[in-house]
Amino acid sequence: MNGDPEYAQEYVDVDGGRLGVQVYPEPDGVSAAPVVVIWPAMGVRARYYRPFAAALRAAGLAVVVADLRGTGASTPAPSRADRHGYAELADDVGAVLAALKPRLDGRTRLLLGHSLGGQAALLHLALHGSDEVDGLALVAVGIPYWRSYPGRRGLGVLPYTQGIAATAALLGVWPGWGFGGRQARGVIRDWAHTARTGRFPQLDGTDTEAAVRAVRTPVLAVSVDDDQFTPHETMDHLCAKLADAPVTRERYTVAQAGTTLDHFTWVRASIPLARRIAGFVGDLPPR
Repeated sequence: MNGDPEYAQEYVDVDGGRLGVQVYPEPDGVSAAPVVVIWPAMGVRARYYRPFAAALRAAGLAVVVADLRGTGASTPAPSRADRHGYAELADDVGAVLAALKPRLDGRTRLLLGHSLGGQAALLHLALHGSDEVDGLALVAVGIPYWRSYPGRRGLGVLPYTQGIAATAALLGVWPGWGFGGRQARGVIRDWAHTARTGRFPQLDGTDTEAAVRAVRTPVLAVSVDDDQFTPHETMDHLCAKLADAPVTRERYTVAQAGTTLDHFTWVRASIPLARRIAGFVGDLPPR
């Protein structure tokens, strides 16, 4: 565990499968600490966030990390028979919050999403309401809209994302060839839609874009220097959709981290970021 605290592995039943949930010990010396529920990036296991969990606990926050459906300890594994997409990922956020409710009562609750996990957390608030959540933190999250990438990068993003989607549709599943791990074709379909159009797809007949505009939960939106997948501009594109939410927009820089950064390695250099998140949580209205 490299000195990081042990966690308790728990499970939440959903749709004939189960979601793996890692519950870390309460932070030392803090009573009824605010709770951060972390949702990972596409294809990234919950256990990857152990250094970040340690930093958050040291900052006085209780930490839970959930594996996205089909990743890590969560089942079912993506296959041709599995068609889940963004709607189910958003539902999964609600299922975990419901399972944690006895531990959350009376405590400040923050959803924290990285990349795809941030999209899932935001869509949960948009589609199902925010009564059970006090704040949302987005770290290295963006809409990978090809036109929002700086310079000529977007000219490669469009064929790359749509090629992955075409492969997933043809094979019935994305095998994870060089990107994102093995994924259900529905997830890849919805992700590729955002890359092509700059908009969330309609989910279960709901105008998701309008639902996102109506979210009022306070948001801390942090993009990361040298992020190869969701550069600062893609986070800006996402934040522009949050018309009614109070958004605190920040960048996590190499100078702050004291080391090189990218879409994934910020997790291992996250002590200053964890302190900033704790400050954001401390400023949220009391429950």
